[in-house]
Amino acid sequence: MAELRTYLLAWVNELLQLNYTKVEQCGTGAAYCQILDSIYGDVPMSRVKMNARHNYEYVANFKILQTAFTNKKIDKPILVDKLAKCKMQDNLEFLQWMKRFWDQNYGGQGYDAVARRRGAPTDTPATIAPLSGPRSGSAGLGVGAGRSGGKTPISGHRATSTQPNEAILNLQAQLRDMSTHMEGLEKERDFYFAKLRDIEILAQQQVEVLEKDGQQDETLKEIQKILYSTEDGFEVPENAVPADEEETF
Repeated sequence: MAELRTYLLAWVNELLQLNYTKVEQCGTGAAYCQILDSIYGDVPMSRVKMNARHNYEYVANFKILQTAFTNKKIDKPILVDKLAKCKMQDNLEFLQWMKRFWDQNYGGQGYDAVARRRGAPTDTPATIAPLSGPRSGSAGLGVGAGRSGGKTPISGHRATSTQPNEAILNLQAQLRDMSTHMEGLEKERDFYFAKLRDIEILAQQQVEVLEKDGQQDETLKEIQKILYSTEDGFEVPENAVPADEEETF
């Protein structure tokens, strides 16, 4: 498997002029979009976020890939939920399929990957690891580890030794509930962001068409104004990444 990973990474890096070090980095969806573009040359690479760092950006990239698959009548399911988690095995299998599809359909034409993505930065983090959920049970916390081989106290307080265990189990249950709730909120956020992203793309495309004809649509301008507006305290500096953001990949 290690040889396969090395081979596929070398192929992707050479074809797309990237510097990926892990197959997991393909989980952003950007590389998959451009592999398909190298075959057909009509994937809208200007809309692909090559240096995606957030889950909603991954989802947007995969939506572009899914649209391209549909347009080309490619009958291959794209398991976005799995791929976007940036797990090695899921992305290795999909990348292997993409390589096989490329071998069967690439026409041998020259392909300038950097020009096609208009020189967009591709610095996808090499450290991509989703947060692991809380583990049940007390073994990982070392509860009771110091009791092995020890003598039972004669103070008559043995019953109290279960209290810390019960407290820990209760905390772990709360953590699991919070983790589940947070996951649901993140999915809901990504769902509505994807819808807004689709509206943004449609509005931008229509604006560009009208501008070519020397026209403009005030309604579209107002829609874009709403989409791009910010509130005090919510401005995000360009290229800024929160200190703990890397762990969320």
